[in-house]
Amino acid sequence: MGTLLWIAAVVLVIAGIVTLIQGSILLGIVLIVVGLLVGPGGVSIFNGRGNTV
Repeated sequence: MGTLLWIAAVVLVIAGIVTLIQGSILLGIVLIVVGLLVGPGGVSIFNGRGNTV
């Protein structure tokens, strides 16, 4: 599960960077923040509250 979260986080952050370069600043920032929250070490939406890995 951790590997899938890393892949999802990387894809979201890269999509956010590309979106920023294309000029959509707000959407780019949102994608980067979501990518950082989803990745392991962030606040995973797949783990319950209080569960730490």
